[in-house]
Amino acid sequence: MNSSDHASPAASTLHAQIYARFRALIEAGQLKPGQRVSSLRALAEELGVARGTVQAAYDRLLGEGYLVARGPAGTFVAEHAAPTPRRAPARKTAGPRGAARQTRPPGAGGPIIDAGGDAPALLQLGVPALDEFPRKLWSRLLAREARRAHTLTKPAPAGYRPLREALAAYLHRSRGFALQPEQVFVVPAYTAGLALAVDALSLAGNGHHDDTPRTTGNGAWVENPGYPPTAQLLARLGLCPQYVPVDEHGLDVEFGAKHFAHAKLAVVTPSHQSPTGVALSLPRRVALLDWATKQRAWIFEDDYDGEYRYRGHPLPALKSLDTSERVIYCGTLSKVMFPALRLAYLAVPSTRVEAFDAASARAVHGGCPELMQAAVAEFINGGHFSRHIKRMRTLYAQRRAMLAAALRPHEPRGFAVRLQDGGMHLLLDVPANRDDAEMARLLREAGFGVHALTTWQRGRAGRRALILGFTNVASEGDAKRLVAKLMRVVGESSPQE
Repeated sequence: MNSSDHASPAASTLHAQIYARFRALIEAGQLKPGQRVSSLRALAEELGVARGTVQAAYDRLLGEGYLVARGPAGTFVAEHAAPTPRRAPARKTAGPRGAARQTRPPGAGGPIIDAGGDAPALLQLGVPALDEFPRKLWSRLLAREARRAHTLTKPAPAGYRPLREALAAYLHRSRGFALQPEQVFVVPAYTAGLALAVDALSLAGNGHHDDTPRTTGNGAWVENPGYPPTAQLLARLGLCPQYVPVDEHGLDVEFGAKHFAHAKLAVVTPSHQSPTGVALSLPRRVALLDWATKQRAWIFEDDYDGEYRYRGHPLPALKSLDTSERVIYCGTLSKVMFPALRLAYLAVPSTRVEAFDAASARAVHGGCPELMQAAVAEFINGGHFSRHIKRMRTLYAQRRAMLAAALRPHEPRGFAVRLQDGGMHLLLDVPANRDDAEMARLLREAGFGVHALTTWQRGRAGRRALILGFTNVASEGDAKRLVAKLMRVVGESSPQE
């Protein structure tokens, strides 16, 4: 093997080229099961690349089950790895919107995704890199769990016990707070988790079935701008959404305490505010916790993509500072692994476990499928979850940079990119004389999954921007093509024209 084998311009990164070459050799039978592969140092020297580049490729091959590490003995081709007959790629067929089809993510490098009518739109928000998920490993774990009889029983309302144990250990390691497995509750989605918390904490009111802010009644702080379904769900549950502005330091706690002092709940995204991307500053975190303690209110911490921070380490959760046990923490597996998983989880105060148990038993969703939960528990306990997050953190930093670089030539025309420290999306400011909502409408009609910032905030005044996902941007060429198409759709010529 020599460096010329990895020089394909279509590959997005060196480690992806190394990974692809090894996988091809294993699947073709040229590397046999049980055969020892080169050490990290030897291969890095042979190819003239950094050791970390080879490590990233090997980590992916290990995570997908192509290689196995045997300590000092070295790294070997897995015994179960066997030649895989190559199939011609399925041809993308035209059909009505929403019809079942097979498609690739943006760029030609990823595997075909069986989209079932819901393939990721271009630059879609909240969808992880589907071309990078270790499908072979996941299929093996899922098949193994399917053979176990326990997966045929009715799921426990609060969640599968081994998964609750695995999540408790993971949160202790990654988010800096300790809890017992009984404090972890598995739910199908963020909205189900919020509804469960409102029920368990007896916060629901008689209901104002709109999102009009009020200063009295059962109020709940929501971020402005913020994720629209939050206010909509709270209103349906009988809580009055009370809009608290967000600035460069995150939620304006002083404003909330002054105008909505008697609210019973605050729903916040402190690690990576949705959608602005700012992190809640430490003084405001302390102020928010103080307000909740004094008012005997609750904080619902939505940590929807806190794993992905590109400068420094992931921020500790707000819950790690919660000495008064007023924070309900919500995390998601669907954004880390894949959306079809439909699994999220809550970490609740020890004093409220009984109330959450009762609320789980009467929840409409009736529990999550145990088969999926069991496979995820094995995915976490086997170390694959942490390795996958580490790989995606590196990959997303690269893909974010590629999209930002492709957008940068349009800055003189008023399209300015503002990068925050983490997350799975970025904001693209638009010219002052353009309507971001109209631009987003045109783009969605053209197959994009972007959103307008003004539609995520109370009122139409304020900053105008497009919210763009970058996780499925496969290469620099892909990024340039997507940006060129985006600009054509919104009626902007290229900078060279």
